[in-house]
Amino acid sequence: MSILSFPDRGPWGDSRWRGNCSGHIYRELFEQLKPQSFCDPMMGSGTSIEVAQEMNIMAFGLDLHMGFDCLRASIVERIGQQVELCVSNPPYGSQVIYSSNVWGSEPHPNDLSHAKDDNDFHEKLQVVMLNQRAATVPGGIYGTIIGDWRRNGRYTSYQAEVISRMPSDELAAVLIKAQHNMMSEKKHYGRMKFPFIRHEYILLFQKPKQVMSMLSDLASMARQQSARLTSTWKAIVRTVLMSLGGSACLADIYAKVAENAPDRLAANPNWQAKIRQTLNSNDDYFAPVDRGVWKLAA
Repeated sequence: MSILSFPDRGPWGDSRWRGNCSGHIYRELFEQLKPQSFCDPMMGSGTSIEVAQEMNIMAFGLDLHMGFDCLRASIVERIGQQVELCVSNPPYGSQVIYSSNVWGSEPHPNDLSHAKDDNDFHEKLQVVMLNQRAATVPGGIYGTIIGDWRRNGRYTSYQAEVISRMPSDELAAVLIKAQHNMMSEKKHYGRMKFPFIRHEYILLFQKPKQVMSMLSDLASMARQQSARLTSTWKAIVRTVLMSLGGSACLADIYAKVAENAPDRLAANPNWQAKIRQTLNSNDDYFAPVDRGVWKLAA
């Protein structure tokens, strides 16, 4: 079914954890996709992991509040293997503040609920999705559960941004998930021109069975998204640095990109300059260590 509705969240996870997705949603996904292995890199209170374990699926649960940062560390390196299904349920911008509110006493700089604006959120979530993709076996499924947001009269379509920033030929399914027991239902609003948002999306992508390399695919994405080339290059360079342990010299960064890049990219005389430009013009993301050596910014 492409429309899912479960008013009861079920016995899994912790009902006190805001933003919990119903365990019945995960059960439906597992029954449909039949994965033998599963990873949730933003497990929250552990709902998805409990459902997977109950269904005898090998499950790996990670989360920022447990010390795992999707923006700085490789999922596949942490869990030690690729999985058949990797699905996340990230914060929807600042709709629900997690670090310093749901958990911890201080805001975490890489907590998506503390993104400085929508563009910052979109770029960071793209890195998360690329990280999930790398952790998925060829032919496997990766995806996210994400909602949209309207505030101050402005509608932000997070799901549309995710779709536009990932390989268009890998989008496999868009499911509609009805929302229940929303905090907004307890508030009084004046006359509204548009209806409340009472749905979320489950976006599923299928990784190709024949994959040349992650970086080849990222280069292809850059070609697909000429209008978002700058953001895409930031994600590419950031992913490369993540794969190199968080810091590397320019020569190693060049080599990692060129190693698997398509001829069209490798033959472009300006691609190395584009990498240097990306490193030098995005101090929120990259920081110099020494001459010709760069790391992920703190």
